[in-house]
Amino acid sequence: MTSPADRADSRPETLVFDSSTELIETARARFVDAVVRAQEARGIASVALTGGSNGIGLLRALVSDSGGIAWDRVEVYWGDDRFVPATHPERNSGQAFDALLSSVPVDPARIHVMAPSDGEFGDDINAAAKDYARLVGTETIFDVHLLGMGGEGHINSLFPHTDATNEDVATVVAVTDSPKPPPARLTLTFPVINRSREVWFLVSGAEKAEAVAAAHTGAARADWPCAGANGTEATVWFLDRTAASALP
Repeated sequence: MTSPADRADSRPETLVFDSSTELIETARARFVDAVVRAQEARGIASVALTGGSNGIGLLRALVSDSGGIAWDRVEVYWGDDRFVPATHPERNSGQAFDALLSSVPVDPARIHVMAPSDGEFGDDINAAAKDYARLVGTETIFDVHLLGMGGEGHINSLFPHTDATNEDVATVVAVTDSPKPPPARLTLTFPVINRSREVWFLVSGAEKAEAVAAAHTGAARADWPCAGANGTEATVWFLDRTAASALP
């Protein structure tokens, strides 16, 4: 695995847009390019999806134009999801199906949904986390890992000063005390995020500006989880102007 020190250039690429619409359209075009390149190189592309307005907006945009993506050769995972019933409106996976996955010919066997609280593991969140860790395994490398971000810098369900954010071994953990409701979640951790080829942040809003600046100026991961996520080949920040307003 490539370490940050081995990368030719570990500096992030930062793109600033006048609107979320422009942000999403650029991310759509680059997502198509990244997935097509991965399929040309390795046959299969693996992606980790995120929720949030920009993450779901990107998925909606792909319905209109997904270029040359062979959807039957895309492995779909999620960075995190709420441990609530499958039909709960806050499930990232449900939103992704509504926005994109029900409209493109993805192979159902390649869609890897995190277990809901009314799934095969019932309310055993730790069993659900272990099962998703089994699916991710030690070999899965995401070609693109999409990330949203909260105002306090959380990514996936990795919040400041929590055990999940400090995790350096397990690839998937259960979160039972999320400061943002609902409290129960499953999340990928830094060991799997940081072996992704490309890590993309899709961020807009003035309330995110402090966290964006912290990530760009070497903040500690424990304080600002967003500062700890990097791709082995590229780290790209897609920002609107308000989210970028505190950058030096």
